[in-house]
Amino acid sequence: MEVPLNSELQEKLGLLAAQQGRTSEALVVEAVERMVTHDQWFLREVEKGLEEADRGDLIDHAEVRRMIERRYPR
Repeated sequence: MEVPLNSELQEKLGLLAAQQGRTSEALVVEAVERMVTHDQWFLREVEKGLEEADRGDLIDHAEVRRMIERRYPR
């Protein structure tokens, strides 16, 4: 597989690889692995949420508001 990168991104990638003592290819593979793993997790979580919603297992608006206010107090 070949993935074309613009010259600016290639330069940034080369610098980062040099700083880490790794190859550009290794960094690209790691980045793709992270993205794929995250996207797979995200889609599983969305599916779980949709299944919960289909069962009627929902949180009402007031409870969501309380959760937000506890997490992000003013």
